[in-house]
Amino acid sequence: MGRIICCGLGPGDPDLMSVRADRTVRAAKHVAFFRKKGQLGQARRIVDGLLAADACEYPMEYPVTTEIAFDSAEYVELLASFYDEWAERLARLARAIDLVVLCEGDPYFYGSFMHLHARLQGRVALEVIAGIPGMAGCWNAVGQPIALGDDVTTVLMGTLPEAELARRMRNSDALVVMKTGRNLAKIRRALASAGRLNDAWLVERGTMPDQRVSRLVDIHDAECAYFAIVLVHGQGLRREAAE
Repeated sequence: MGRIICCGLGPGDPDLMSVRADRTVRAAKHVAFFRKKGQLGQARRIVDGLLAADACEYPMEYPVTTEIAFDSAEYVELLASFYDEWAERLARLARAIDLVVLCEGDPYFYGSFMHLHARLQGRVALEVIAGIPGMAGCWNAVGQPIALGDDVTTVLMGTLPEAELARRMRNSDALVVMKTGRNLAKIRRALASAGRLNDAWLVERGTMPDQRVSRLVDIHDAECAYFAIVLVHGQGLRREAAE
């Protein structure tokens, strides 16, 4: 019996992979990874140059990404079938081999592999290697502590309704907003409504070679890179200084 090992790769810079992840990637003989059709895939890009020359690769190409609404019945059906098919294929492979599945960030934190993880329970031996979450790489890129003292930190998805985003933004100290991309204009409006826009940062492709760090008020684009996070730092440091 083989295993399926989901390897968390961290936020993007290969130097930020754990020793365990690096060792696992270099030793892998069979490697699977998600990607958009026609692209290399971010997880695969992180390990470029690290894989063994004779490693067998299994690109798992999404049938759809942003072409249709993520909450539509068609989108849900397409993705469910995609995950079903790959769970079956990986389970068959793992009967004889160890298979490493690459995952950006930390697999257990909004990782795409979790859709396979749920489908593979009880079918194969599973192992997950922790990775630095992408948001940690992004707030380090800004160079300020995201939260201190008794700050409450909230992680939001940019796909949430605008009113829901604004409500949660008002009721937290530090904010991390993921899934920005085409939702950037909505996120900006919600932050403005919550009185948080002037404190917001946009980090695109954090820790990667083409990283960009900007104050959100200085960015006027309606969209941003797929790998982008909006951050609002907590007030703990200022409260502590005031006391």
